[in-house]
Amino acid sequence: MKVFVTGACGYKGSVLVPKLLKAGHKVVAFDIMWFGNFLEPHPDLTVVQGDVRNPDAIDLTGVDAIVHLSSVANDPCGDLDPKLTWEISCLATMQLADRAYRHGIKRFIYASSGSVYGVKEEEQVTEDLELLPISEYNKTKMCGERIVLSYKDDMVVQIVRPATVCGYSPRQRLDVSVNMLTMQALMNGRITVFGGDQTRPNIHIDDITDLYLFLLDHPEHTGVFNAGFENISILDIANLVTKHVPAEVIVTPSNDPRSYRVNSDRLLATGFRPKKTVEDAIKEIIGMYSQGQLKNEDRWYNLKWMEKEVVK
Repeated sequence: MKVFVTGACGYKGSVLVPKLLKAGHKVVAFDIMWFGNFLEPHPDLTVVQGDVRNPDAIDLTGVDAIVHLSSVANDPCGDLDPKLTWEISCLATMQLADRAYRHGIKRFIYASSGSVYGVKEEEQVTEDLELLPISEYNKTKMCGERIVLSYKDDMVVQIVRPATVCGYSPRQRLDVSVNMLTMQALMNGRITVFGGDQTRPNIHIDDITDLYLFLLDHPEHTGVFNAGFENISILDIANLVTKHVPAEVIVTPSNDPRSYRVNSDRLLATGFRPKKTVEDAIKEIIGMYSQGQLKNEDRWYNLKWMEKEVVK
């Protein structure tokens, strides 16, 4: 299968693309490369530096499936330049879905976000609950979902609402909770937790990328799927880190009491099973740091890097 992956050089894409190649797919990796390109050359890999906002840069000739990962990721970055966020995460999604339809492409996987629900009091946040997004990022993801779902009669549409992803990637992120707290412990011997009682759903980067491959292999599973397998508090994450890195945990007051939790029973009913945990992610990050393969760099923090290099 020839798979067109947007955001292919990002945090998830840098792990997904090698897995697609290993599975025997041909891959077109499309990315604006704000954060660089960490993909290794491969005979079946074509890397294209391009902007999803420019339809003319997107060549879908011979493409069988699209995995649409690209967006302005996370709330602070989305709020940095709302116009940019809407253009990339919503308008470009509309243009891409339309081009896919016109090219007769029958498979479209869309990476949404578990944050589209907004703040929910329900213990079990299922796919059927009302979406009440708060930030620009959440809102554009909800709109992207609606756009892609409008083509469900013309192509296989599979939408994933991932929890917060954790673990190591060649294009690392150190601004997501598990990775950030682990790095704090490694660098400072101290972890600062704001509040601590807030619950966050998590998914290992290997599991979320395995899920995209699973969906490519199983077109019979269509619609929207939550993907998050560990709903644990920020303080619990910090305590997990201290099992492996000696560090002091400092709890300070937080003005953000919001908790997020997701129920992934619909996904589990397809037969998909996660293989890794938050603790696995912590241990892997520690290992890469200890080997000198992971350093604390500005480009691993999306907001810091975008303020410096993108939105000036």
